[in-house]
Amino acid sequence: MSGNVQLLSDTLAAARAEGRSALIAYLPAGFPTVDGGIAAIKAVFEGGADVVEVGLPHSDPVLDGPVIQTADDIALRGGVKIADVMRTVREAYEATGKPVLVMTYWNPIDRYGVERFTAELAEAGGAGCILPDLPVQESDLWREHAEKHGLATVFVVAPSSKDTRLAEITAAGSGFVYAASLMGVTGTRESVGAQAQDLVRRTRATTDLPVCVGLGVSGAAQAAEVAGFADGVIVGSAFVKRMLDAPDEAAGLEAVRTLAGELAQGVRGTA
Repeated sequence: MSGNVQLLSDTLAAARAEGRSALIAYLPAGFPTVDGGIAAIKAVFEGGADVVEVGLPHSDPVLDGPVIQTADDIALRGGVKIADVMRTVREAYEATGKPVLVMTYWNPIDRYGVERFTAELAEAGGAGCILPDLPVQESDLWREHAEKHGLATVFVVAPSSKDTRLAEITAAGSGFVYAASLMGVTGTRESVGAQAQDLVRRTRATTDLPVCVGLGVSGAAQAAEVAGFADGVIVGSAFVKRMLDAPDEAAGLEAVRTLAGELAQGVRGTA
């Protein structure tokens, strides 16, 4: 079975055709439980997310701030496995028909086996992977198997990336480019700022791929700001925080559904 890279591309193109940015949500698998995580992803899709990134919980998530680290720790203590991540992708995709990616650090894939991981992700209906710590120059094996299985390879660019490096990264990627809005780890910020806008401009000069901005967006006003210059708005910590702060799972699901609705209005300029 081939993966859903085309569904991802079509979804981002459809948002652009509507004159808006896509809303991309992030939630870790296995948080608060495997079933609870699947329900949360369905809830953000119901609220208005176009795409969801499923985080593969990691014990040392170098890009992720304290909120996502807390959720990852809960998932890992709950015994989450890669099989649970694949199940999360499968059930979310089958329930919604919308693109679902996995965001993961390289070590779990390397240990699991690249061919096995890509084959299982494609079979589950996954659209691809975001790989924040895989250097482009070491990505040939991954990209070979991802392409064979119809999966996007999304690389991360940062404000510190020089133009020549941006061109190298975007030439190797597919699906979209993940533009980290600032240096540092994930988390909500008061302002996403001009740095992100400049990074999007420089990245677009090297590629026709959509450029989606993450790290720091937490509310509709920020989503609207970023939607003014990016093809997609990526929100993670704000969703996870709503789940962590909720008194019970039902309240958590309602909270993330509501936030997705607010952010969806933001990317449409109707907040």
